[in-house]
Amino acid sequence: MAELLALSPSRANDFVQCPLKFRLRSIDRLPEPPSEAAFRGTLVHAVLERLFDAEADERTIETAVAGIGPALDALREKDPETVAQLFPGPDEVSRLQQQARTLLEGYFTLELPQKLEPAAREEFVRADLDNGLTLRGFVDRTDIAPGGQVRLVDYKTGKQPKPQYSGEADFQMRFYALVHWLSRRELVHTLQLFYLGSRTTVTKRPTAADIERTEAEILQLWEQIARAAESDGWRPRRTPLCGWCHFKPICPAWGGTPPPTPEITAIAGR
Repeated sequence: MAELLALSPSRANDFVQCPLKFRLRSIDRLPEPPSEAAFRGTLVHAVLERLFDAEADERTIETAVAGIGPALDALREKDPETVAQLFPGPDEVSRLQQQARTLLEGYFTLELPQKLEPAAREEFVRADLDNGLTLRGFVDRTDIAPGGQVRLVDYKTGKQPKPQYSGEADFQMRFYALVHWLSRRELVHTLQLFYLGSRTTVTKRPTAADIERTEAEILQLWEQIARAAESDGWRPRRTPLCGWCHFKPICPAWGGTPPPTPEITAIAGR
């Protein structure tokens, strides 16, 4: 049995991309094989989180690179099977470490961590809408300027997408700006995306109108999810991304048969 009471940016984007994918991940919770790209991203995020444990003048690329090994060891201790599956030998581990180093070098071209004192890192955030839906997720970094202005930062270990494919990341940051407003009644001054793969930055300054628009967008999206849940209408949507979807073999759009939908015991707002 499952409940639909909370929404994260990634699960919201799943539904926009393909309602069936949302169901299989959020309701069925079917296991998916580990991804090398996702693991690499987790590793780099861990290193950047711990970088700010060092004194300001020690936040150098050398310190960051030296943190790759300990961060990898911590991830291996937490999930040894995934590390062994993705990186079975020293050559694969060495390649992973070199890729992580390149991404960290990219980060240091975008800002100077010696000049920053983050208010929070890898922070779990949540807020409730009036209909009972909980919005939740993790913010990579929150900075507060001396004047009180708040900046939310997200690290992306891939390359900056073309404008027509940037909607997912844009929605994610607006989502977190809304959560910040709902929980603190404070308008975020800056939203910033660091694309370490392309060494580029995207900066936006949300307005009150952006916050209202994002809330209305989420409420409309949740209404669509609730209708799909009540009618068991999780239609698949064929896109070029299907080639990377682990659920393609059981997708009816590709001749497969998904398992029966688990019983849903509660839906926020219903």
